[in-house]
Amino acid sequence: VQLQAFGGGLVQAGDSLRLSCAVSGRTGNYVAGWFRQGPGRERDFVAALRWTGDRTYYANSVKGRFTISRDNAKNTVYLQMNSLIPEDTAVYYCAVGFRSDSGVYYYSDLSYDYWGQGTQVTVSS
Repeated sequence: VQLQAFGGGLVQAGDSLRLSCAVSGRTGNYVAGWFRQGPGRERDFVAALRWTGDRTYYANSVKGRFTISRDNAKNTVYLQMNSLIPEDTAVYYCAVGFRSDSGVYYYSDLSYDYWGQGTQVTVSS
């Protein structure tokens, strides 16, 4: 399974970015998630969704500003990020989990089996 994340960049506070994560090598019912790791911080959960159904999950820090979605035909997961703030500066990682409890512990990076390479998002004030 391969995940390729792209779409990061340098933006100003208040701007928007859309990250994409193309998943190849395996399809099926999995949980897709986005995590981020800011300077000097641990990797934190950002958002997740189940590949089937409409359940989405967000960290409190991004709720109302970020939207996770998917394109089934392209096997791609997106993270639309609006109203960006400097605190959103981080390397963003996408991940997928095929385990039976991945959808339960979606906020834990231990629930994910495969990870993308990360894409840098920098928000200037």
